[in-house]
Amino acid sequence: MKDALLLGSEGIKKTILHGGSGDIPKFVTGVKVTFHFRTQLCDDERTVIDDSKAVGTPMEIVIGNMFKLDIWETLLSSMRIGEVAEFWCDIHTGVYPLVSKSMRRIAEGKDPVDWHIHTCGMANMFAYHSLGYEDLDELMKEPKPLYFVLELLKVQQPSEYDRESWALSDEERLKAVPVLHGQGNKLYKQGRYQEATQKYKEAIICIKNVQTKEKAWEVPWMKLEKMANTLTLNYCQCLLRMEEYYEVIEHTTDIINQHPGIVKAYYLRGKAHVEVWNEAEARQDFSRVLDLNPGMKKAVKKELAILNIHGCGYLSF
Repeated sequence: MKDALLLGSEGIKKTILHGGSGDIPKFVTGVKVTFHFRTQLCDDERTVIDDSKAVGTPMEIVIGNMFKLDIWETLLSSMRIGEVAEFWCDIHTGVYPLVSKSMRRIAEGKDPVDWHIHTCGMANMFAYHSLGYEDLDELMKEPKPLYFVLELLKVQQPSEYDRESWALSDEERLKAVPVLHGQGNKLYKQGRYQEATQKYKEAIICIKNVQTKEKAWEVPWMKLEKMANTLTLNYCQCLLRMEEYYEVIEHTTDIINQHPGIVKAYYLRGKAHVEVWNEAEARQDFSRVLDLNPGMKKAVKKELAILNIHGCGYLSF
Protein backbone atom coordinates (compact mmCIF):
# COMPACT_ATOMS: atom_id res chain seq x y z
CA MET A 1 0.00 0.00 0.00
CA LYS A 2 1.33 3.39 -0.99
CA ASP A 3 1.81 5.90 1.78
CA ALA A 4 1.53 9.45 0.43
CA LEU A 5 2.74 12.30 2.62
CA LEU A 6 4.08 15.81 2.40
CA LEU A 7 7.60 16.49 3.65
CA GLY A 8 8.27 19.55 5.80
CA SER A 9 9.43 21.51 2.76
CA GLU A 10 6.77 23.06 0.54
CA GLY A 11 6.54 21.69 -2.99
CA ILE A 12 7.59 18.10 -2.16
CA LYS A 13 5.32 15.06 -1.98
CA LYS A 14 6.59 11.62 -0.99
CA THR A 15 5.02 8.27 -1.78
CA ILE A 16 6.60 5.13 -0.28
CA LEU A 17 6.64 2.34 -2.87
CA HIS A 18 8.56 -0.22 -0.80
CA GLY A 19 9.29 0.06 2.92
CA GLY A 20 12.86 -0.06 4.17
CA SER A 21 14.32 -1.61 7.30
CA GLY A 22 15.58 -0.28 10.62
CA ASP A 23 15.65 3.31 11.79
CA ILE A 24 16.27 6.30 9.54
CA PRO A 25 20.09 6.67 9.42
CA LYS A 26 21.85 9.77 10.71
CA PHE A 27 22.64 11.93 7.67
CA VAL A 28 25.38 14.11 9.17
CA THR A 29 27.99 16.08 7.21
CA GLY A 30 30.49 13.75 5.54
CA VAL A 31 28.15 10.75 5.32
CA LYS A 32 28.38 8.94 1.98
CA VAL A 33 25.01 7.91 0.53
CA THR A 34 24.64 5.30 -2.24
CA PHE A 35 21.30 5.06 -4.04
CA HIS A 36 19.59 4.35 -7.34
CA PHE A 37 17.44 7.03 -8.92
CA ARG A 38 15.02 7.44 -11.79
CA THR A 39 13.99 10.92 -12.94
CA GLN A 40 10.72 11.38 -14.81
CA LEU A 41 8.73 14.24 -16.28
CA CYS A 42 5.27 14.93 -14.92
CA ASP A 43 3.64 14.25 -18.30
CA ASP A 44 1.06 11.62 -19.27
CA GLU A 45 3.79 9.21 -20.37
CA ARG A 46 5.90 9.83 -17.25
CA THR A 47 8.87 10.20 -19.63
CA VAL A 48 12.10 8.91 -18.12
CA ILE A 49 14.96 11.43 -18.28
CA ASP A 50 17.62 9.46 -16.41
CA ASP A 51 17.77 6.02 -14.79
CA SER A 52 20.83 4.85 -12.85
CA LYS A 53 19.71 1.21 -13.04
CA ALA A 54 19.65 1.41 -16.83
CA VAL A 55 23.22 2.71 -16.71
CA GLY A 56 24.14 -0.01 -14.22
CA THR A 57 25.83 2.21 -11.63
CA PRO A 58 24.23 3.69 -8.49
CA MET A 59 24.67 7.33 -7.53
CA GLU A 60 26.92 8.42 -4.67
CA ILE A 61 26.87 11.76 -2.86
CA VAL A 62 28.43 13.06 0.34
CA ILE A 63 26.13 14.97 2.68
CA GLY A 64 27.08 18.63 3.17
CA ASN A 65 29.48 18.69 0.23
CA MET A 66 27.67 21.35 -1.82
CA PHE A 67 26.15 18.84 -4.26
CA LYS A 68 24.43 20.95 -6.92
CA LEU A 69 21.03 19.29 -6.42
CA ASP A 70 20.85 19.68 -2.65
CA ILE A 71 17.16 18.77 -2.64
CA TRP A 72 18.27 15.13 -2.96
CA GLU A 73 19.88 15.38 0.48
CA THR A 74 16.48 16.39 1.87
CA LEU A 75 14.70 13.52 0.11
CA LEU A 76 17.24 10.86 1.09
CA SER A 77 17.30 11.96 4.74
CA SER A 78 13.66 10.86 5.03
CA MET A 79 14.42 7.27 3.94
CA ARG A 80 15.42 3.94 5.51
CA ILE A 81 17.91 1.44 4.06
CA GLY A 82 16.24 -0.57 1.30
CA GLU A 83 13.34 1.85 0.98
CA VAL A 84 12.04 2.82 -2.46
CA ALA A 85 10.12 6.09 -2.60
CA GLU A 86 8.72 8.41 -5.24
CA PHE A 87 9.05 12.14 -4.72
CA TRP A 88 7.12 14.76 -6.65
CA CYS A 89 9.13 17.99 -6.57
CA ASP A 90 7.97 21.39 -7.73
CA ILE A 91 10.94 23.30 -6.27
CA HIS A 92 14.74 23.19 -6.48
CA THR A 93 14.62 21.34 -9.83
CA GLY A 94 15.95 24.18 -12.02
CA VAL A 95 19.56 22.95 -11.77
CA TYR A 96 18.68 19.33 -12.56
CA PRO A 97 19.77 19.60 -16.23
CA LEU A 98 23.29 20.60 -15.12
CA VAL A 99 23.46 17.67 -12.70
CA SER A 100 22.07 15.30 -15.32
CA LYS A 101 24.71 16.41 -17.81
CA SER A 102 27.49 15.54 -15.34
CA MET A 103 25.97 12.13 -14.63
CA ARG A 104 25.57 11.36 -18.32
CA ARG A 105 29.19 12.33 -18.98
CA ILE A 106 30.30 9.88 -16.29
CA ALA A 107 28.18 7.14 -17.90
CA GLU A 108 29.82 7.92 -21.25
CA GLY A 109 33.28 7.58 -19.73
CA LYS A 110 33.99 11.32 -19.79
CA ASP A 111 34.95 13.76 -17.05
CA PRO A 112 31.91 14.85 -14.99
CA VAL A 113 32.94 18.50 -15.28
CA ASP A 114 34.28 20.48 -18.22
CA TRP A 115 37.34 21.51 -16.23
CA HIS A 116 39.07 23.05 -19.27
CA ILE A 117 36.23 25.52 -19.84
CA HIS A 118 36.78 28.55 -17.63
CA THR A 119 33.21 29.23 -16.54
CA CYS A 120 30.88 27.60 -14.07
CA GLY A 121 28.09 25.33 -15.30
CA MET A 122 25.37 27.95 -15.53
CA ALA A 123 27.56 30.49 -17.32
CA ASN A 124 28.83 27.76 -19.61
CA MET A 125 25.28 26.93 -20.67
CA PHE A 126 24.62 30.54 -21.66
CA ALA A 127 27.98 30.88 -23.40
CA TYR A 128 27.55 27.80 -25.58
CA HIS A 129 23.72 27.77 -25.80
CA SER A 130 23.56 24.05 -25.20
CA LEU A 131 24.30 21.41 -22.59
CA GLY A 132 24.92 18.92 -25.37
CA TYR A 133 21.66 17.03 -24.82
CA GLU A 134 18.45 18.18 -26.50
CA ASP A 135 16.10 17.05 -23.72
CA LEU A 136 18.19 18.81 -21.06
CA ASP A 137 18.32 22.02 -23.12
CA GLU A 138 14.52 21.96 -23.27
CA LEU A 139 14.21 21.39 -19.54
CA MET A 140 16.73 24.18 -18.88
CA LYS A 141 14.63 26.64 -20.90
CA GLU A 142 11.37 25.62 -19.24
CA PRO A 143 11.90 24.14 -15.73
CA LYS A 144 9.10 21.76 -14.74
CA PRO A 145 8.09 19.66 -11.74
CA LEU A 146 9.88 16.31 -11.69
CA TYR A 147 9.38 12.87 -10.19
CA PHE A 148 12.39 11.29 -8.48
CA VAL A 149 12.14 7.59 -7.66
CA LEU A 150 14.92 6.84 -5.15
CA GLU A 151 16.11 3.53 -3.71
CA LEU A 152 18.41 3.93 -0.71
CA LEU A 153 21.12 1.26 -0.85
CA LYS A 154 23.80 2.23 1.66
CA VAL A 155 24.74 4.96 4.17
CA GLN A 156 28.39 5.13 5.31
CA GLN A 157 29.76 7.32 8.08
CA PRO A 158 32.94 9.35 7.29
CA SER A 159 35.17 6.81 9.07
CA GLU A 160 33.72 3.90 7.08
CA TYR A 161 35.01 4.72 3.58
CA ASP A 162 38.09 6.08 1.80
CA ARG A 163 37.37 9.60 0.61
CA GLU A 164 38.15 10.33 -3.04
CA SER A 165 38.84 13.87 -4.21
CA TRP A 166 35.22 14.51 -5.19
CA ALA A 167 34.15 13.70 -1.62
CA LEU A 168 36.49 16.17 0.05
CA SER A 169 35.54 19.50 1.59
CA ASP A 170 36.76 22.66 -0.14
CA GLU A 171 39.54 23.06 2.42
CA GLU A 172 40.64 19.47 1.89
CA ARG A 173 40.53 19.90 -1.89
CA LEU A 174 42.84 22.91 -1.78
CA LYS A 175 45.26 21.04 0.48
CA ALA A 176 45.25 18.11 -1.96
CA VAL A 177 46.14 20.25 -5.00
CA PRO A 178 49.89 20.81 -4.30
CA VAL A 179 50.26 17.14 -3.34
CA LEU A 180 48.67 15.98 -6.60
CA HIS A 181 50.71 18.59 -8.53
CA GLY A 182 53.95 17.26 -7.04
CA GLN A 183 52.97 13.65 -7.75
CA GLY A 184 52.20 14.58 -11.35
CA ASN A 185 55.56 16.30 -11.79
CA LYS A 186 57.41 13.28 -10.40
CA LEU A 187 55.56 10.90 -12.73
CA TYR A 188 56.28 13.20 -15.69
CA LYS A 189 60.01 13.16 -14.96
CA GLN A 190 59.86 9.37 -14.80
CA GLY A 191 58.26 9.27 -18.25
CA ARG A 192 54.96 7.94 -16.84
CA TYR A 193 52.86 10.45 -18.76
CA GLN A 194 49.47 8.72 -18.62
CA GLU A 195 49.69 8.42 -14.83
CA ALA A 196 50.83 12.05 -14.58
CA THR A 197 47.80 13.25 -16.55
CA GLN A 198 45.52 11.59 -14.00
CA LYS A 199 47.20 13.45 -11.12
CA TYR A 200 47.01 16.79 -12.93
CA LYS A 201 43.40 16.18 -13.93
CA GLU A 202 42.37 15.30 -10.38
CA ALA A 203 44.04 18.48 -9.10
CA ILE A 204 42.29 20.59 -11.75
CA ILE A 205 38.90 19.12 -10.85
CA CYS A 206 39.54 19.92 -7.16
CA ILE A 207 40.26 23.54 -8.09
CA LYS A 208 37.27 23.88 -10.42
CA ASN A 209 34.89 22.50 -7.80
CA VAL A 210 36.04 25.18 -5.37
CA GLN A 211 36.16 27.90 -8.04
CA THR A 212 32.49 27.52 -9.01
CA LYS A 213 31.59 28.94 -5.58
CA GLU A 214 33.60 32.13 -6.14
CA LYS A 215 32.50 35.15 -8.16
CA ALA A 216 34.12 35.09 -11.61
CA TRP A 217 37.13 37.38 -12.20
CA GLU A 218 37.38 38.53 -8.59
CA VAL A 219 40.64 37.96 -6.68
CA PRO A 220 39.85 34.55 -5.07
CA TRP A 221 38.55 33.24 -8.40
CA MET A 222 41.60 34.54 -10.27
CA LYS A 223 44.02 32.89 -7.84
CA LEU A 224 42.30 29.56 -8.45
CA GLU A 225 42.26 30.24 -12.20
CA LYS A 226 46.03 30.76 -12.21
CA MET A 227 46.53 27.47 -10.37
CA ALA A 228 44.25 25.63 -12.79
CA ASN A 229 46.00 27.11 -15.84
CA THR A 230 49.40 25.97 -14.56
CA LEU A 231 48.12 22.44 -14.06
CA THR A 232 46.33 22.39 -17.41
CA LEU A 233 49.55 23.35 -19.21
CA ASN A 234 51.42 20.59 -17.35
CA TYR A 235 48.65 18.25 -18.47
CA CYS A 236 49.19 19.45 -22.04
CA GLN A 237 52.92 18.72 -21.81
CA CYS A 238 52.01 15.12 -21.03
CA LEU A 239 49.59 15.04 -23.96
CA LEU A 240 52.37 16.22 -26.29
CA ARG A 241 54.51 13.30 -25.15
CA MET A 242 51.53 11.00 -25.73
CA GLU A 243 51.05 12.46 -29.24
CA GLU A 244 47.56 13.76 -28.42
CA TYR A 245 48.18 16.91 -30.43
CA TYR A 246 44.63 17.99 -31.20
CA GLU A 247 43.66 17.76 -27.52
CA VAL A 248 46.65 19.99 -26.71
CA ILE A 249 45.41 22.54 -29.26
CA GLU A 250 41.93 22.42 -27.72
CA HIS A 251 43.05 22.96 -24.11
CA THR A 252 45.64 25.65 -24.88
CA THR A 253 43.17 27.52 -27.07
CA ASP A 254 40.68 27.56 -24.18
CA ILE A 255 43.35 29.18 -21.98
CA ILE A 256 44.46 31.67 -24.65
CA ASN A 257 40.88 32.76 -25.32
CA GLN A 258 40.47 33.65 -21.65
CA HIS A 259 44.04 34.75 -20.85
CA PRO A 260 45.87 35.87 -24.03
CA GLY A 261 49.12 36.73 -22.23
CA ILE A 262 50.21 33.25 -21.12
CA VAL A 263 53.41 32.46 -23.04
CA LYS A 264 53.50 28.73 -22.31
CA ALA A 265 50.03 28.25 -23.79
CA TYR A 266 51.17 29.69 -27.14
CA TYR A 267 54.41 27.71 -27.03
CA LEU A 268 52.71 24.35 -26.38
CA ARG A 269 50.02 25.06 -28.96
CA GLY A 270 52.73 25.97 -31.47
CA LYS A 271 54.51 22.67 -30.80
CA ALA A 272 51.23 20.79 -31.33
CA HIS A 273 50.58 22.66 -34.60
CA VAL A 274 54.07 21.66 -35.80
CA GLU A 275 53.27 17.99 -35.22
CA VAL A 276 50.01 18.14 -37.22
CA TRP A 277 51.57 20.15 -40.07
CA ASN A 278 49.70 23.39 -39.35
CA GLU A 279 52.62 25.54 -40.51
CA ALA A 280 50.90 28.94 -40.57
CA GLU A 281 49.31 28.42 -37.13
CA ALA A 282 52.61 27.22 -35.65
CA ARG A 283 54.55 30.22 -36.94
CA GLN A 284 51.86 32.57 -35.65
CA ASP A 285 52.02 31.04 -32.17
CA PHE A 286 55.82 31.12 -32.04
CA SER A 287 55.81 34.74 -33.21
CA ARG A 288 53.47 35.53 -30.31
CA VAL A 289 55.80 33.68 -27.92
CA LEU A 290 58.68 35.97 -28.91
CA ASP A 291 56.48 39.06 -28.61
CA LEU A 292 55.67 38.10 -25.03
CA ASN A 293 59.09 36.69 -24.07
CA PRO A 294 62.08 37.42 -26.36
CA GLY A 295 64.19 35.26 -24.08
CA MET A 296 62.62 32.17 -25.65
CA LYS A 297 64.28 32.81 -29.03
CA LYS A 298 66.50 29.72 -28.75
CA ALA A 299 63.57 27.40 -27.98
CA VAL A 300 61.52 28.89 -30.83
CA LYS A 301 64.41 28.48 -33.29
CA LYS A 302 64.54 24.80 -32.36
CA GLU A 303 60.85 24.37 -33.16
CA LEU A 304 61.22 26.24 -36.45
CA ALA A 305 64.03 23.86 -37.37
CA ILE A 306 61.53 21.02 -37.01
CA LEU A 307 59.28 22.83 -39.48
CA ASN A 308 62.19 22.91 -41.92
CA ILE A 309 62.70 19.16 -41.51
CA HIS A 310 59.02 18.75 -42.35
CA GLY A 311 59.80 20.48 -45.62
CA CYS A 312 58.32 23.89 -44.88
CA GLY A 313 59.88 27.22 -45.74
CA TYR A 314 62.22 28.99 -43.34
CA LEU A 315 61.23 32.04 -41.36
CA SER A 316 63.91 33.71 -39.29
CA PHE A 317 63.48 35.74 -36.09
